[in-house]
Amino acid sequence: MKITLRGLSKRFGSAVAVDGLSLEVREGELVSLVGGSGCGKTTTLRMIAGFEAPDAGEIWFDDRLIGGVPPRQRGLGIVFQSYALFPTMTVAENIAFGLRVARWPEVGIRERVGEMIELMKLGGLERRYANQLSGGQQQRVALARALARKPPALLLDEPLSALDAKIRLRLRGEIRKIQQDLGITTVYVTHDQEEALSIADRIAVMRDGRIEQIGAPEQIYAAPRTDFVADFIGISNLLPCRVVSAAQGAVEWEGERLRARLPGRTDGERVMLSVRPEKLHLLAGGASGSEANRLEGVVEVITFLGPVVRVEVTVHGRPLWVDIPHAGARALERRKPVTLAFAADDAVILAPSDPGRDAIAR
Repeated sequence: MKITLRGLSKRFGSAVAVDGLSLEVREGELVSLVGGSGCGKTTTLRMIAGFEAPDAGEIWFDDRLIGGVPPRQRGLGIVFQSYALFPTMTVAENIAFGLRVARWPEVGIRERVGEMIELMKLGGLERRYANQLSGGQQQRVALARALARKPPALLLDEPLSALDAKIRLRLRGEIRKIQQDLGITTVYVTHDQEEALSIADRIAVMRDGRIEQIGAPEQIYAAPRTDFVADFIGISNLLPCRVVSAAQGAVEWEGERLRARLPGRTDGERVMLSVRPEKLHLLAGGASGSEANRLEGVVEVITFLGPVVRVEVTVHGRPLWVDIPHAGARALERRKPVTLAFAADDAVILAPSDPGRDAIAR
């Protein structure tokens, strides 16, 4: 089923939660709504589900306008952060609940519950109650219950945020596999950028009730349109610059002339230069390299992050982050000068989200 939102708006008193939002979720696609607290992502999901009525705009399921259709009649599978399992019911009874409400025959219910138990790897837990399950097991039951009625679409609101990191990593992979195997249209709300990048076909980055950018995870990460998106998705070093020569691909930051691709820019324009930590390189004293851009700085912090070492280098009073292999960090010392280098092609030039914003990397 395709879900189409056209010009959705929602206010709570004087606060604008969603502001003219339009979005199409294609059949079988998983779209993640991602953003900070209060950006409107959960309100958008609740309007799709029917728990909130939009003040303006339309919601379509395929070619059906579902305006005043109550939640139960929309037929969607929904999973919330709290799981909302019935404490007095067993695992099997929780999964069967929606089927009984829909008046499925008992034979069909037993068969479908068995399928969900197998799909969600809940074998042996059928007779347990919610308080006898781990957080990960409870979430599996909630997903099984949501999928039991074979809904045309699935809505997930921060489904993994209450779980510890290792279980969260395992479950998000399982959710993605199940979604792809079933081919079910899914809207997935999360504040976790890494989760969105790993699970979605497309990511809609929300801010102040609007979609700032939507695209494939690779596109959002590698080619953000604004400094807000670059700063929110992953870690980015953001430098407020002035275009010195668009024709020559030259910008200026803190008196330093840097090279970047500048299609469509004009001389004197204020822009943001974004470069990811993995695109920066540390050069040893006197070392040469092919990178067009060089900045001199001082090492402040060296942090072990497992696969890489993240080095914080202060340049003109600003912290910049560099991710390097372990071997490259052995010779580094705090308070020692270093040279940062990066290629012109690795510098992404952005329009500032807020004119005049003097962003720093974070």
